[in-house]
Amino acid sequence: MDNSKKIVVLIGFLIAFYSCKAQQNKIATVKSDQPELVVSFPFLGNVKPKMANEIDSSNWIIGCETLDRDFANYDSYKEYLVPLGIRKIRLQGGWAKTEKIKGQYDWKWLDHIINDAVKRGLKPWLQISYGNPIYPGGGGSALGAGLPHSEEALTAWDNFATAMVRRYKDRVDEWEIWNEGNFGDNLQNTPDFVAAINIRTIDIIKKLQPNAKVSGLSLGHIDLKYADQFFKILKDRNKLHLFDNITYHDYVYNPDANDLLVEKLRDILKKYDSKVKLRQGENGAPSGPGFGRGALGDYNWTELSQAKWNTRRMLSNLGHDVESSVFTISDIAYTSGPIKLLNIKGLLQSDSTKKILRPKLAYRSVQVVASIFDHSLERITDIHPTYEKKVMVAKDAVRYTKGTDRSLAVYGYIHRKTKQQIYTIWSDEGIPTNINDVKILDFSFINGNFNEPVLVDIITGKVFEIPKSNWSKEGNIFNFKKIPVYDGPILIADKSLITY
Repeated sequence: MDNSKKIVVLIGFLIAFYSCKAQQNKIATVKSDQPELVVSFPFLGNVKPKMANEIDSSNWIIGCETLDRDFANYDSYKEYLVPLGIRKIRLQGGWAKTEKIKGQYDWKWLDHIINDAVKRGLKPWLQISYGNPIYPGGGGSALGAGLPHSEEALTAWDNFATAMVRRYKDRVDEWEIWNEGNFGDNLQNTPDFVAAINIRTIDIIKKLQPNAKVSGLSLGHIDLKYADQFFKILKDRNKLHLFDNITYHDYVYNPDANDLLVEKLRDILKKYDSKVKLRQGENGAPSGPGFGRGALGDYNWTELSQAKWNTRRMLSNLGHDVESSVFTISDIAYTSGPIKLLNIKGLLQSDSTKKILRPKLAYRSVQVVASIFDHSLERITDIHPTYEKKVMVAKDAVRYTKGTDRSLAVYGYIHRKTKQQIYTIWSDEGIPTNINDVKILDFSFINGNFNEPVLVDIITGKVFEIPKSNWSKEGNIFNFKKIPVYDGPILIADKSLITY
């Protein structure tokens, strides 16, 4: 290559680099008029976002749903995906959009999305769904519609699933079968019927791509009896072990309220197979009030309570070893199906034309979680509150005092290499509020490990020094005084684990 060509290449690289940096800085800045947590400690800076391709792996998935029904526009939000810091994206394949004429597949729309996502370093988790009304008994193409059930439609479904896996198996290694099959406008979607579509589809996937990871069930709202029947059928057919994940969606107003129900679901799954994991496949909260916009409409949501809800759900899932998907990257303009208005659960505000207007506060809050909590951290599994500091504690266990009888969610993490720690703390008693009602509390952590502790507000990403006058160490006990706690997550973390 001659010098002139080298200069052209270098200039092109620099333009691309600084254009990327400018876009990155633009996206990371979220203007918000929402109230902020008041912290009296010295301000150190803001958590620095990590690009998705800077993170090897993490617990997080970001929803890019409804593109199969043209309710959102991938091209309008694609530039926001990498700066969010989440590598795995959830996509819906769209049988009815791909096969509009029997036997003819038009993959152009999905090729564009998957090729672009992979080029950006993202990892598609691709759902095979919904039905296709061009076939008699082919089911519907929207949420809650029936599954394919006629002989002709099921053969066509098999052909479509086969063609999809063959086409994308070099770019996609994670699949999901159907979406919320226990919902429906009829009595057809029984556990037996949904199990049957799961079985025939996973057989196709595993034949063509033996090492593929497959998620099944995609349960809309947790129905333990339904799930039990579904698991039993798969176990009896010797198919349950083929699945890597069983996914569930459970929209509850208090994101911490269903933790016990999720554990019951896990216990039922373990009864049939101890290796298949649970995955929370779709959850989010609105950024404003109003019925007709989907789940959780009966509350006066704001961008602040949305951000609290999403981050509490993410960190609660992490604290229970459940992979966690955020619904969704952008607002969704529904034009058909059971929802008729703009579903405003997006991290990005959009209008009815699917144009992105701006990032919401929740975009920044989710970005903060993603930038800190990757798989370089390991969960402390044995962590419990205590009223007595002078207790014998196993080497790998933690006990803590919290200075209140009110309920708090407290989870702990340790860096795999340095062994420094992070604790997540929030008030979990109710629905996230639109104000910041702060309690000033004292904490002690038995078997804590900090060199320089800092406080992080997850909602804003602000990092504060915990002054030496507010913390002390007595042997293996770390004491913290006057820590502000509210119904959004805060962190007490070693400074080395926070990039700001």
